[in-house]
Parts: sequence; C-alpha cells; structure tokens
Amino acid sequence: MNTLVAVGLIVGCYLVGAVPFGLIVVKAFKGVDIRTVGSGNIGTTNVARAAGKKVAILVFLLDFAKGYLPVMGVLTLAERQGAHQLVGVLAGLATVLGHMFPVYLKFKGGKGVATGAGMLGALVPVALGISFIVWALVVGATRYISLGSMSAAVALPVSFVAIYHASAFRDDIWLSAFCITVGALVIIRHRPNISRLLAGTENRLGRRAKSPEEDK
Repeated sequence: MNTLVAVGLIVGCYLVGAVPFGLIVVKAFKGVDIRTVGSGNIGTTNVARAAGKKVAILVFLLDFAKGYLPVMGVLTLAERQGAHQLVGVLAGLATVLGHMFPVYLKFKGGKGVATGAGMLGALVPVALGISFIVWALVVGATRYISLGSMSAAVALPVSFVAIYHASAFRDDIWLSAFCITVGALVIIRHRPNISRLLAGTENRLGRRAKSPEEDK
C-alpha cells in the first residue's frame, strides 16, 4: 500500500467519523436540532433526552457502525496488501477524532464513546469487551454514565497490556500507544463531568439532567 492511498484511507475514516448521526437522526424523526436541546451534545445521552430511548439506540448503533466498519475495511485492505499495522491504528484514531471534532459542525462534536467502541471492536475486540464489563459494573454501582465511561477508558490500555503481557509494548507498540491515546482522549473530553463529580452535581442515570454538557 503506497503512502498516498494510506493517507486517503485515513482521511476518509475521519470524514466518516465526522458524520453527525445524532443531529441527522433527531432532525429526521423529531424535526429538532439536537444542538438546541439539553446539553447541546450530539451524543446518545442528549439524543435520549430530546427524542427518546428508541432514537437514542439507533444513534448509538450508527455511531458504533461508523467506527467499526471503515476501520475494519482499512484493516482488511492493509492485510491483503501487507501494509504496516500503523495504517489501521491511524485510521481508528482518525475515526474517533472525526466524531469528536467533526468538520461538518465546525469541529464541535461528541465525546467519542460509541464511535470509539466501534473502532476498538475492529482493532482490539477482547480489550473492548473487558472495558465494557468495567463500564457496566461502574454504571450499575454508581449510576454515573460519565464515571463508567472514564473507568472503561482507563481499563482499555490496562487490559490490552494484561492480555498480551509485556510483549504488547514490544510487538504491538502501535496498538499499545493507540489504546493509551484513545483512553486519554475520552477522559479529556469528560473534563466537565469530572468537575461535576468532584462537586457532587453530576447527573445520575435515570434522572433528568440539571447541568449542561451531558456524557456521550
């Protein structure tokens, strides 16, 4: 795979990741601009508030798919052409950055959890599964979606290294760096939630949000 093709695929993944399904679907079903409702976030939680759980589930699945399908396509093509693992890693990162900073919405997007889960399903499915279990346990115990998401973000690189032991940093250096980067990005995007958790004002699952900027 030559450099120009690889760059084109990575840019394509960014553009796919940047598609604002939350905005498109809510507009189509409810005729409402999701950016004017609740937190203004285009992610699943705010969609549920604006359009209900069924529409929110659809948005989650679409956001997951836009993370999984393009990255899986790049990985398949790269494997056939004997390309370096780094191509798939950069494609995955581009997809998440597209969702977080979509060019179509002046770089104001979601927090990357659903799209990130999709591309992780293509790149590191076992580590993703462990992270999901951590997310479910934390959310079940605390009812804080944001805390669950951040806990899963920490569990991702830890579980990847644990699975592959020390060899992960030797033989899978790009995937190791990728897992750490994605986890850090998710936590950084949750900075407002961290402030509210520390202040005791974060919204719990099942309660109507009282503060802006809900979790993705």
